[in-house]
Amino acid sequence: MVTRAESAAVTRRALLDAATELLDLGGPEAVTLREVGARAGVTRGAPYRHFTGKDSLLTAVATESWERIADQVHALRTDPELSPSDRLRGALRTLLGVGRDRPHLYQMLFRRPGHRPEELGEGLDHVRRRLCGTEGDLIADRMRAAGRFQDEFLAVVADVVGGLDTRHYGALLLSGAHGIADMELSGHLDTEQLRTTADALVDTLVGMVASAGGTG
Repeated sequence: MVTRAESAAVTRRALLDAATELLDLGGPEAVTLREVGARAGVTRGAPYRHFTGKDSLLTAVATESWERIADQVHALRTDPELSPSDRLRGALRTLLGVGRDRPHLYQMLFRRPGHRPEELGEGLDHVRRRLCGTEGDLIADRMRAAGRFQDEFLAVVADVVGGLDTRHYGALLLSGAHGIADMELSGHLDTEQLRTTADALVDTLVGMVASAGGTG
């Protein structure tokens, strides 16, 4: 016999999956609680029993996305078969993969187009400083997840740069990765003038930082 808590968990999972699908198809504008409920196959009132509105739903989607990215970076960081440079290269390519495969999600995670909760406008360090919500607060959960990614990524960077300023090089690498992702998404890397690829640029970034840290 399915308990009420189990049924609620199944419904919430279906709502999150439906919201993720709609986000990937058409961006945040395509995500409405009515469409999410219809796609999830639940009653019209069900989404409102789990989320206060579109913002809280997309915040939950972002939280899960941050957690998945953090899991991927953690797996790279703890892989004994990889060199420090290969781990860093893999972490940056994880971000590029989100930009390639799920551009709407990528923009929601990293851009500053507005001030709604789902439009994660904070830089990662700013996210950490603003961590003050309660355990069950959706925005606080999102901040924790983003902070976990930051911790994992900086640990990867630290293994490459050694005693140098890990945060400085971490910021440099993230800025470079976001610029590369933007150039790739906009089609500017696929030109006769530049004649390069996103992966080649990542290799160059990692090589430069590894040389600065003495691990190149």
